[in-house]
Amino acid sequence: MTKHRKTSTYGFARTAKLVQGQIRNASESRGFSQSRVLTHWDEIAGPEIAAISRPVEVSYGRGGMGATLTVLTTGANAPLLEMRKDVLRERINGIYGYNAIARLRITQTAATGFSEGRVDFQHRKPKAGPREPAPEVRQQAKVTARRVSDEGLRTALERLGANVISKEQNRR
Repeated sequence: MTKHRKTSTYGFARTAKLVQGQIRNASESRGFSQSRVLTHWDEIAGPEIAAISRPVEVSYGRGGMGATLTVLTTGANAPLLEMRKDVLRERINGIYGYNAIARLRITQTAATGFSEGRVDFQHRKPKAGPREPAPEVRQQAKVTARRVSDEGLRTALERLGANVISKEQNRR
């Protein structure tokens, strides 16, 4: 037995939702692309602000002139971001050449994000490539794989064996 959700809108939609596409098209024709703010946040905001915040949404108010950018940050960093709100707004508008973002709204969340844990404010450094096994470990793997006649298979087994041996040694 499936329950059907009963809506209270009776098939009507909010006016803002109906004109949202038109407002977006008009603003993009004037040079403002909201996706650029969201995708190039590190470059626009700068490394210090980008490390403690993420843009979430660009929305348009009733007047339609100038958008509101919602920025997500942790509770501890919210006061710092609040103080730099004008600097951030000037950086964004400086890129577009006019007052594309009229207001900034700061919202707070836990360091790991919402209940699903999707937002993480820590910029991770890229992982280093695989470390090269020690020469004695490579020699031990070479001795173990020496009876294999196929050159390509023997080389692959030597690499695999060297990685397994060095991993076992690191665990001890």
